[in-house]
Amino acid sequence: MNVAIVGSGQTMHKSRRLDVSAPELIDEAVQAALLDARMEPDAIVVGNMEHFEGIHLSDLWPAEEAGLYGKPGFKVATGGTTGSSLATAVYYTVASGLYDRVLAVGWEKLSDSAGETTTGIVTAFDPIYERPTLAGAVSGLAVMAEYYRQTREIAPSQAALSAVSARRNAMRNPHAHLRKPVTVEEVLASPMLSTPIRLLDMCPTSDGACAVLFVSEDAARAAAKPPAWIAGVASAHNHTYLGDLCEGTPVYLNSLLAASREAYRQAAIVRPRAEIDVVEMYAPCSWSELEWSEVLGFCEPGEGGKFFESGVPMFEGEIPFSPSGGVISTNPIGATGLIRVAEVALQVTGRAGERQVEARTGMATGFGGSFWSEVMILRREK
Repeated sequence: MNVAIVGSGQTMHKSRRLDVSAPELIDEAVQAALLDARMEPDAIVVGNMEHFEGIHLSDLWPAEEAGLYGKPGFKVATGGTTGSSLATAVYYTVASGLYDRVLAVGWEKLSDSAGETTTGIVTAFDPIYERPTLAGAVSGLAVMAEYYRQTREIAPSQAALSAVSARRNAMRNPHAHLRKPVTVEEVLASPMLSTPIRLLDMCPTSDGACAVLFVSEDAARAAAKPPAWIAGVASAHNHTYLGDLCEGTPVYLNSLLAASREAYRQAAIVRPRAEIDVVEMYAPCSWSELEWSEVLGFCEPGEGGKFFESGVPMFEGEIPFSPSGGVISTNPIGATGLIRVAEVALQVTGRAGERQVEARTGMATGFGGSFWSEVMILRREK
């Protein structure tokens, strides 16, 4: 069954949303999505990394605000991929014919909790072989980035272009968390977190929520606004020792390689650079965006730095990357991957406001879990 997105809503994203409780935060996104879609859902699926927040039953205590009261639903929690896993789960819930209209609700409010991401991520890895060097997300990404830097001879100034582009784009997005522009020089002068990743290379942690309504073809035809049709969906998981992830491929993230190739197959995409108009990549740091541009087939291996120097992925370029400002600008973990999907849906239906680019076909990616990847390709109707 064909599936489309007909509405979405986001909150204002900040480091600390002290003006609202978690249920109130969720309600902001849900009410915005329902107003946008002008349809009521049959079921609700919630995404939240309660393991990071140090809470329990994150789908139950805000049930009324999430729209769950009196409706069927379930919860998704897969680390950084929570938001994109949420989108994938809801897609299949509708595609299977189980429900016609399903609302995906992703959220995170770490500022209220006793938990934090580093502890949760460290305990996901082998306690003897990996844990001493994988002190949270930054170190794991740094291992990948340093391998990429050395083997591909990428300059830090080239990676910094990704952060500069993301922050510039975020200035056009009223929902974005970090909306202050930065320069290459400022990125290179910021404190080193874990070589080669500096502070301004890395994403923040945000409070925020996002809700997206996925519907069947019949419901989409009855929608008040143009639907964004889902043309390809793929997920690839690969939990092994990090040192083994590069075996058999010149890139670390072979899960993204596998997921993207499957999504391309479903969407009949042969030449990604020529056939995809906009990309919302889940890139938690600048180095990742360069490397994964190669993995996704937008440039040749080792050309990620030159790809960004060419201006192709900039807002005015051939294939704009993250017109929303991306993960480097906004990162409410349980919603982050879902925001990528929501933003692409807005782009391909021409409803992205000041951050709108020319786009008929777009790609959203997800990253997290134990170096898992997910890809969703969306199109507007021809």
